[in-house]
Amino acid sequence: MHGQLFAELPQPARHLSDGSVMTAGAWRERQVAVGRHEAPLSTELPRFVAAWQDRYSQVRQGEASIVALAAAHHRLAWMHPFLDGNGRVARLHTHLGLHAMGLTRGLWSPLRGFARSVDTYRALLQAADEARQGDLDGRGNLTQAGLMAWISYVIEVCIDQATFMATQLNITGMKDRIAAALSFEEETVKSGVRKEALMLLHYLFSTQAALPRGDAKALLGMKDRLATSTLSALLKRGFLATDSAYGLVRFAVPRHALRFYFPALWPEAEIDTELLNGDA
Repeated sequence: MHGQLFAELPQPARHLSDGSVMTAGAWRERQVAVGRHEAPLSTELPRFVAAWQDRYSQVRQGEASIVALAAAHHRLAWMHPFLDGNGRVARLHTHLGLHAMGLTRGLWSPLRGFARSVDTYRALLQAADEARQGDLDGRGNLTQAGLMAWISYVIEVCIDQATFMATQLNITGMKDRIAAALSFEEETVKSGVRKEALMLLHYLFSTQAALPRGDAKALLGMKDRLATSTLSALLKRGFLATDSAYGLVRFAVPRHALRFYFPALWPEAEIDTELLNGDA
C-alpha cells in the first residue's frame, strides 16, 4: 500500500525535512521519534510487523473484528514502519478493512470522518501511545484506557459517516426519485426511455442483482418489441449497464440522473451536466 501510494510521486515530492528521500514501500532503516513517542528500532520492525499481522489476522469475525481493526490502526501508526506516510497507510488500511468486511459497500468511508476531526484524531492516537498508567490500566506496556478511547473514537466516526451517507442517499425515497428521472427522460429528453421502466430499475436498485435480458423485459410489462426498444434506450442513456452485447443487465447511475437520484449528495450535478451539454 505504501508503495502504491508513493511510488509515482516525483523525487522532489518524496524529500523529507532532513534532506533524505523516502523510498516508496520500504521499511525505515533508522530510528525516529514522533512527539514524545520513540518508535521501535528499525532492526526490530520485521518482528513487530510479523507479530502485528499474526495477532490481528486471527481475530474472530463480527464486532470483535471492528474493534481489532481500530486497534490495528493505532498499532501500525505506533510502529511507524516508514519514514513518512504512516498515517495515510494506516487510514487507508482501516478503510480497506471495513470494505473487506462488507460494511461500506463503497458508500461511505471513515477517511472523511478522520479528516473532519483531525485534531481529535491526532490527540487520541497520541494519547494511546502513552505508557501504562498504574496497575489498573491494562497488562501491556501502553495504556489500555488510551487505546480504548481511541477505539471508541474510530467506531463513533464509522457510525457518524454511515449515518451521514444514509441521510444523504435517502434510500427509502429512491423509488420516487427514479420515477422523477424517468418522467423527465420520457417527457423532456424524449430518449426512448419510458416511465414503465420504474419497476425494473427499482428492483435492480433494491436487490443489486443482475438479470438476463429476457427477465428484464418481462419486468417492463410491455409487448416484446416495445420492451426491446425500451431496454436499448435504458442501456444507451446509462440507466442500465452490461458487460456485453447480450449480457446481464444491472442498475447504473448515469451522470445526468444524479440530480434526481442523489440531489442532497451532489447538488451541483445539474450545473455540471449543463456544462457538459453546452447549455451554459
